[in-house]
Amino acid sequence: MSAGSERRAAAAPGAVPAPRASRVELRLSCRHLLDRDPLTKSDPSVLLLLRSQNQWVQVFTLDYYFEEVQKLRFEVYDTRGPSDLGYQEDDFLGGMECTLGQIVAQKKVTRALLLRFGRNAGKSTITVTAEDISGNNGYVELSFRARKLDDKDLFSKSDPFLELYRVNDDGSEQLVYRTEVVKDNLSPVWEPFKVSLSNLCSCEETRPLKCLVWDHDSRGKHDFIGEFSTTFAEMQKAFGEDQAQWDCVNAKYRQKKHNYKNSGVVILADLKSYRVHSFLDYIMGGCQIHFTVAIDFTASNGDPRNSCSLHYINPFQPNEYLQALVAVGEICQDYDSDKRFSALGFGARIPPKYEVSHDFAINFNPEDDECEGIQGVVEAYRNCLPRVQLYGPTNVAPVISKVARMAAAEESTGEASQYYILLVLTDGVVTDMSDTREAIVRASHLPMSIIIVGVGNADFTDMQTLDGDEGILRSPRGEPALRDIVQFVPFRELKSASPAALAKCVLAEVPRQVVEYFSYRELPPRGLGTHTHDAGPERAGQPGVRPVSVSSTLGVP
Repeated sequence: MSAGSERRAAAAPGAVPAPRASRVELRLSCRHLLDRDPLTKSDPSVLLLLRSQNQWVQVFTLDYYFEEVQKLRFEVYDTRGPSDLGYQEDDFLGGMECTLGQIVAQKKVTRALLLRFGRNAGKSTITVTAEDISGNNGYVELSFRARKLDDKDLFSKSDPFLELYRVNDDGSEQLVYRTEVVKDNLSPVWEPFKVSLSNLCSCEETRPLKCLVWDHDSRGKHDFIGEFSTTFAEMQKAFGEDQAQWDCVNAKYRQKKHNYKNSGVVILADLKSYRVHSFLDYIMGGCQIHFTVAIDFTASNGDPRNSCSLHYINPFQPNEYLQALVAVGEICQDYDSDKRFSALGFGARIPPKYEVSHDFAINFNPEDDECEGIQGVVEAYRNCLPRVQLYGPTNVAPVISKVARMAAAEESTGEASQYYILLVLTDGVVTDMSDTREAIVRASHLPMSIIIVGVGNADFTDMQTLDGDEGILRSPRGEPALRDIVQFVPFRELKSASPAALAKCVLAEVPRQVVEYFSYRELPPRGLGTHTHDAGPERAGQPGVRPVSVSSTLGVP
């Protein structure tokens, strides 16, 4: 076997993996189904449909994305024959609709089954349970040494190196890692190395692995010393029992030599597993997304009674403020169990004294600025417009600081239980840029993300400085932001696109930002216990690396 592949280095363990689609399995159960068979009981099966391009499409696999509303429909049939579900010969027992976000946020959803035209199917219910089956974002650190290897050199000792291969499903072998060469040593100690569990064993701990040991030759004609086979599961068990060593065997020698035992022994000197939690881990662990919207009521928007105003309420077409609010809010509402959302305004004179405020509740209840659902926010916005005087300036720092105070209170709990998203809708460049930069830098240390949508046709060039995509944002005092927590999007760039496209654009970074924050604070998902840390080592033989989500299918039994 050739040893001709480049040495592969492991990814830096400190970095949070780029967010990918998450793989979840949906498990279904039904109770009190209608019995359509006069002589026997029903033979129920479930059809899973996904809403795509305004029609229901049958699906077998599905990726979960936080930034999308993924509408699902479950249809239960009493099957009559081997044909596809949903045909006329199958009796329809009821259906249920929900979003994938609702399922993963609640982990278990139970709903009544409905017949055509919304009639209840008796007492029939369906329960959908979500489970993360997406593999592992973790990695492992391995350290090997050897003892009494065969000497392949005539005038000196061997120069051994070790190769670790993963055996694929088709029997082919993929190089996972190659160690450095240890010169002139028959009992080498190789440097520790890190490798992701995805690369090591495709996140399957029983997948066969093969280790080969070679005597390095400067001309590339390396001499084979021996090999052994194992699995990652076997490595962990053996290391935990202090028996992690394998005979390094050369098959040719074994055939030729009657008393041949081995060509040396390879020892697993150390094994550490590191856990990297995913966004879905935190959501399914009960982390709630608290959504707040802050709306610009400055005079530059124009008189709301005028059809040219950005705040004009057109009964046939929602204005840009409403479009952005609903597009983002519909995503976030699935991750907040009480469905109550804070709604703030800034830049207006408000009753009763008509003094300028930059962080007032648009429901005019200073004791409780929350509204019931996204529709409640929409109604509060509509009712607010005729009661305030649009004024100015465009100061955003106060609303950022207000939400940051809530996030700071949550931070003190020491749990990954709440994360805050602030959606700022504004028609112009902020006036208090220095204070806004200072507020964002402070907020970067908190469980919080900020989305700014520029409404209208103003020049938003200066707003790009708040988005850390072009470099680290700094406060006026020069302090850098701990994390990039701001996403700025001019609405006009997505005006012709669907509301879903806007939501996808502005929310795509949130999963990474959530994981970055909780990883920095070393807070595991709730329910895993405080002894387990993000990217924290776990020794084999102790509680090990649990599968985490990577990339997704929906399994329906």
